[in-house]
Amino acid sequence: MDDTNLGTLSRQGDQWTLTFTRSLKHSPEKVWRAVTEPEHLAVWFPHEIVGERRPGAPLKFLHPKGDAFDGQMRVFDPPSVIEFTWGTDLLRIELQADGEGTLLTLTDTFDELGKAARDAAGWHECLNRLVGDLDGESPSAWGSNWRQLNETYKAHLGPEASVLGPPAGYDEHLSSQPQS
Repeated sequence: MDDTNLGTLSRQGDQWTLTFTRSLKHSPEKVWRAVTEPEHLAVWFPHEIVGERRPGAPLKFLHPKGDAFDGQMRVFDPPSVIEFTWGTDLLRIELQADGEGTLLTLTDTFDELGKAARDAAGWHECLNRLVGDLDGESPSAWGSNWRQLNETYKAHLGPEASVLGPPAGYDEHLSSQPQS
C-alpha cells in the first residue's frame, strides 16, 4: 500500500485527530457535489445524512440496517468546507483548488485513542470509494478490504491506537452484502 495515502494521527489536547489527504484530478465543484449530495454520499459515506445543509442544523445519520444517531452541522461553506458532529466525533472535509484538480482533506477528531486504527481503516476505505466514484469506477462491496486496511493501520499507528476491533455488527454487515 502507498504510505502517502495513509492517514496520520495527532493529539490535540485531550482529543485525537486522524487526517487524510487526497490529491484528486477533479474540479472542486465536482468533488463538492460528491461530498455533499445524497446520491454521491450513498456510494462512499457509511450513513445517509438527513438534515439541512446549514450551520447549526440538527442532523440524523441513518444506516441501511436501521441504526441511527444524531449530529449537528457546524460549518457549511460551499464549495470548500463541510464540518459536522457525527455522534461523538467531529468530521471536517476541506477542499482546496490544486491546479486543475482538488486537494481534499478529511479530519476526524475524537476522544478515544484505542479506536484510531479501526476508524482510520474505515475512513481509508470510504475515501477509496469516493475516489473510485469520482473516477467513474464501480465500488467494491463495503468492508471488502477493511480487515487488510485495519492491519496496516495497526502497524502504522501502534498498539495503543489499535485496542478496538471491528464495529458492532461488522461481520453480519459483511455477510449481508452482495458479493462482487
